[in-house]
Amino acid sequence: MTDRQMIRIRSAALTAAINPFGAELSHLEDSEGRELMTNADPAFWTGRAPILFPVIGVTNGLQIRLDGQSYPMPKHGFARHSLFDVVEASEDRAVFALTDSEETRANYPFAFRLEIAFAVEGATLAVEARVINTGDVALPASFGFHPAFAWPLPYGEERAAHRITFEADEPDALREIAPDGLIAATTRPSPLDGRELLLRDDLFTDDALVWDHIRSQAVTYGAAQGPVLDIAFPDTPKLGIWTKPGAAYVCVEPWHGIADPEGYDGEFRAKPGVFEVAPGDTKHIRMSVTLVP
Repeated sequence: MTDRQMIRIRSAALTAAINPFGAELSHLEDSEGRELMTNADPAFWTGRAPILFPVIGVTNGLQIRLDGQSYPMPKHGFARHSLFDVVEASEDRAVFALTDSEETRANYPFAFRLEIAFAVEGATLAVEARVINTGDVALPASFGFHPAFAWPLPYGEERAAHRITFEADEPDALREIAPDGLIAATTRPSPLDGRELLLRDDLFTDDALVWDHIRSQAVTYGAAQGPVLDIAFPDTPKLGIWTKPGAAYVCVEPWHGIADPEGYDGEFRAKPGVFEVAPGDTKHIRMSVTLVP
């Protein structure tokens, strides 16, 4: 989809462009038109901010098991490869929706409606996911955000000067990702210096950094000098941070769920990180990005 077909919302401080394909935030610009998102260089990764639903990461054998049956499930689920309906679009707000179909039920045999709402107010972009159970049985799911922010940010500081600062102490070891993308049984020591993650390429040689039980509900990303991004995620208990070494982006990924542990062959409903939505209910999952001078 071309930039002209994207839905744009704006305030005096920010402009966001969202692609209805995947309901993917594709551009976030400051008041002077400076890009805060990835350049999507195909040499590294063409994603920008995919929506992860109904799984995060990979599942064992690229399938999920429900009531004794197996269903194929692509990495990070199918929402990121689906065309969402534009149900609302105004100057400062847009809402996108994906509803179950014959195609989705081949992977995920449930009735659902997934809404992604974007709103800009001042220097803040707020995003809310609404996982709505339109069926008559409990709806099991995982959900994650995956925004890729420019590294370096466009304010003149070198890449090596950038860091991510956590809101709270995070003393726990991190989960390791196996070569096949599953969660390994082993852990890795925390790379934090106090509450700071000093960004460098070698942190990501073996894939993402994964906090399985995050205490923080927000982080700050940027250099010590110049504007930074405050990224809040009050509804997600896990966090991934990822890039490919040498790329011009870093992803800050609030997750409600995680990839399958190695060897997991149990029911999807029992998988670590899966939540359930009762019939007629809605699960709300929020994040926001604020540009701070």
